[in-house]
Amino acid sequence: MSDNFNTYIEQMDFETWRGVCVEKGTLRRFAKGEEFVAAGTVGRYIGYIVSGALKYVARSADGQEHVMGLVFGDGLVADWPFCIYGQKAKLAIVAVSDCDIYCIPACDVKDRMEADPDFKDMVMHSTEAVYSTVYDRYVDLYCKSPQERYDELVSLHPNLFDLFSLKDIASFLNITPTHLSRLRKK
Repeated sequence: MSDNFNTYIEQMDFETWRGVCVEKGTLRRFAKGEEFVAAGTVGRYIGYIVSGALKYVARSADGQEHVMGLVFGDGLVADWPFCIYGQKAKLAIVAVSDCDIYCIPACDVKDRMEADPDFKDMVMHSTEAVYSTVYDRYVDLYCKSPQERYDELVSLHPNLFDLFSLKDIASFLNITPTHLSRLRKK
């Protein structure tokens, strides 16, 4: 089991990504509620989070928010890998607190990939790592009960409730806030 919330961190060359973002990027502040990426637009940046927390949000036809991912301190944020290839985001990435993020333009990453085969390999391995994390979460939605998903989340990341609202955590677990309240009481 991983100590990192987003397990892809351990499967990629995270230190190189952090270095690229810090050395080549610009430190930007995103206010609580501000979108790092808006759904339907091409993500402009890949970022290293210095401070703060963000959520990946898909919206259903009726406008309801569905939290698909969470990311916070000492993590990477991007509409991965779609921003590199100029594809429109299917979800928004929204700051849930004020965030300081070193942002490198996705087009710079693409240019470096075309010029540096080793960097292109690193991007490919990073994509595989993100896919693996997302796939594991998808399987868990079908194979683990809400209680099991909640227990695992709380045992590995008890501070998550300090960073994200109960509504966001319930959505991430694919349960209602009422159901989350019941699970917390147990």
